[in-house]
Amino acid sequence: MGFVVAIDGPAGTGKGTVTKIIAEDLGLVYIDTGAMYRCVALEAMRKNIEPENSREMLEMLDNMQIDFKKNGEIQEVWLNGENVTTQIRTREIDVTVDRYSALKCARDKMTPLQRKMGENSNVVGEGRDVGTVVFPDADVKIYLDCSLEERANRRYKQYLEKGIETTYEAVLENIKQRYKAETEREIAPLRQAEDAILVDSTKMTIEEVVAEIERVIKEKIK
Repeated sequence: MGFVVAIDGPAGTGKGTVTKIIAEDLGLVYIDTGAMYRCVALEAMRKNIEPENSREMLEMLDNMQIDFKKNGEIQEVWLNGENVTTQIRTREIDVTVDRYSALKCARDKMTPLQRKMGENSNVVGEGRDVGTVVFPDADVKIYLDCSLEERANRRYKQYLEKGIETTYEAVLENIKQRYKAETEREIAPLRQAEDAILVDSTKMTIEEVVAEIERVIKEKIK
């Protein structure tokens, strides 16, 4: 196993942006676990497979191929040979992904793939259970948190930038529902690992969050 940094936290805390920058700055392989579950949701929706249909879900998962490819400064997500980087970041996927990511069959399929990525590389992974389930022995564990209102505000701005029509109130409600679902689900619930360092980004800029996490990582490397 290489050097592993695990960054967990709820939706809207800036995990993805922060992790990408840290991976680039420190030369680590970026594992976007959330993108993998978004691929599961996208493929299931395309095939009209409901989460309750375990037989079709298992068949679908057995035939899925997910790859991360670097294109300049962008890490692309490929599903069965198709670039789905944009398709998995829609509001439709945002409000649906939790129905699929909570499935045991999806976890059983994705967790080994995520662990395999860290076997021979120095990695930084972000998601909901990276430090608690995927890499419980990670060298550095960070729990990135933020107030519900600020998380909703950030996600709302992202939608506006992408030209997605919605309201702040709708985004806030979705953020609340996702947090409830993630923390209360039976399999791999979102929680702060006992040995994780809490970073509250509510009043911090992206640059400040990156600097704080990189400081922790560099201290560990020493």
